[in-house]
Amino acid sequence: MVVTPVVLALSASGEAVARRVAEALDAPLHGREGRVRQADAVFADALVHARDLFAAGVPVIGVCASGILIRAVAPMLSDKRREPPVVSVSDDGSVVVPLLGGHRGANRLAQQITEALGGKAAVTTAGDVALGVALDEPPEGWRLVNPGDAKGAMAGLLSGGGVHIGGEAAEAADWLSGLPDGDGLRISCTMAPEEAGPDHLVFAPQRLALGVGCARNCPPEELSALVRETLASAGLDPAALASVSTIDLKADEPAVIALSTELDVPLRLFTAEELEAEADRLAMPSDVVFAEVGCHGVSEGAALAQGGPEAGLHVVKRKTANATCAVALAPEPLVELRGRPRGRLSVVGIGPGQSGWRTPEASKLIVEAEELVGYGLYIDLLGPLAAGKARSDFPLGGEEDRCRYALERAGEGRDVALICSGDAGIYAMGALVLELLGRSEKGVSDAARRVEVVCAPGVSALQAAAARAGAPLGHDFCAISLSDLLTPRADIVRRIKAAAEGDFVIAFYNPVSKRRRTLLAEARETLLGHRPPDTPVLLASSLGRPEEEIRFRRLDALEVDEVDMLTVVLVGSSQSRLVQLGEGPRMVTPRGYAAKAFAGG
Repeated sequence: MVVTPVVLALSASGEAVARRVAEALDAPLHGREGRVRQADAVFADALVHARDLFAAGVPVIGVCASGILIRAVAPMLSDKRREPPVVSVSDDGSVVVPLLGGHRGANRLAQQITEALGGKAAVTTAGDVALGVALDEPPEGWRLVNPGDAKGAMAGLLSGGGVHIGGEAAEAADWLSGLPDGDGLRISCTMAPEEAGPDHLVFAPQRLALGVGCARNCPPEELSALVRETLASAGLDPAALASVSTIDLKADEPAVIALSTELDVPLRLFTAEELEAEADRLAMPSDVVFAEVGCHGVSEGAALAQGGPEAGLHVVKRKTANATCAVALAPEPLVELRGRPRGRLSVVGIGPGQSGWRTPEASKLIVEAEELVGYGLYIDLLGPLAAGKARSDFPLGGEEDRCRYALERAGEGRDVALICSGDAGIYAMGALVLELLGRSEKGVSDAARRVEVVCAPGVSALQAAAARAGAPLGHDFCAISLSDLLTPRADIVRRIKAAAEGDFVIAFYNPVSKRRRTLLAEARETLLGHRPPDTPVLLASSLGRPEEEIRFRRLDALEVDEVDMLTVVLVGSSQSRLVQLGEGPRMVTPRGYAAKAFAGG
């Protein structure tokens, strides 16, 4: 997926230029708090914000000194094939420097910016400077069959070699026209299979639209083999495919999903009505298929619907016992795909709140999402990462409505992120989402059941509290929610007694509310029957936020009135103790390493 870049303005002197860049790229403008007057979002710390965006895979354009961006992203550099572009622009707009990801879009962004500002792009990648083209980054609609050979091919050309360009699509590859003629390197532009290698690069124009259909639970290998054999018999390279398309009823079909992944092309879905609109162009219409799904052909119809009105069937329907496929040929590479994608619901745990405790995966899913759903406070904690996105806020207590809404929106083909604090699978929405999908009654629509569900881990409150406290979870521990809204009070009491008898370190979630004031006190009395009065207790409130507060208490001195819903209560086991350090007390639960070493010595 192509991610829109974010333009950063760090000072008033660069604000006007930053706004011009944002307008030219149709990108959001994020400004430094207190220094930039108008922006789509504001941030307090430039290094942290640039790092967060970079970790999420967002291209970053900073109107600032290059060194600021370098210092921001330097700790995260690891794989240039996956890192997003980073570009710096001088405050006056005269110089544009693609710092990272030259062949992944930075050089192209730099060129767009200079065209808008009239400055100069300081492009340093050798291929772009000497040849005006990067062979490992073909334009949209073209695919390099053997990308691993591009680096060596570029090196040969930069050393004075030439290239011979051939293939039936050579005339359409005008982006290669500036390369020097010669015999050192061969480039083929073709939809046909070619033997590629270090001296032979093959570029495929993605003019083919693959349509597929299959019976429910068709073996993935059967559909894959049919498609591979069909393409081979027609003399077509899979690299020339732009997408896999089918009817929306197959959005969750494992064989279709696996095929899209195998071919590394997007999956696109069409309604029965959209496919039936292609009925007059089908080569093999079927009344049986119409009676089953409401259109006269799935594979041929999907191929033609994706290829567009000027496309024609290049390979008519072929079938096996459980699968069908067909291929349409478009006159030009298919850049703007038709149909809708399979919806995705990302159930995202953002940790306690601060961005430093949010995983890069969580940030990436949030950036990619079209819509954010969740308790308003949790979405607010995302700060600039949520700026400009559609959001649907739900109050506390509306958990089922929240999850159902998110699933139904994803069922319409949207990419939706359901935002949870801590870890989404620990006392949060992950379980409820899956429960709704599994219900036979009062669940969700069939369309919502077909969405992709992704669960991203987050730093849980008990982990954050433990880290602030020291190492209280060094030995066996458990978590117990004291909320009896969904769990019978008798069950909670029984679990407290079992944890007390088992001498577990216990993390109490939802310890009190305005209505619930007694269970924490009952838990204290139960625990005092099984562990010493001076057992350390940690009260951790508003973790990861400016108002964070960490307090230690003795178990016999634990007072309910100093605990609220934003507090995690960690009660040590009989072995837990406080260790005094220069920075203050730290709570530890030994696991017995020292005793083991002593016994062995």
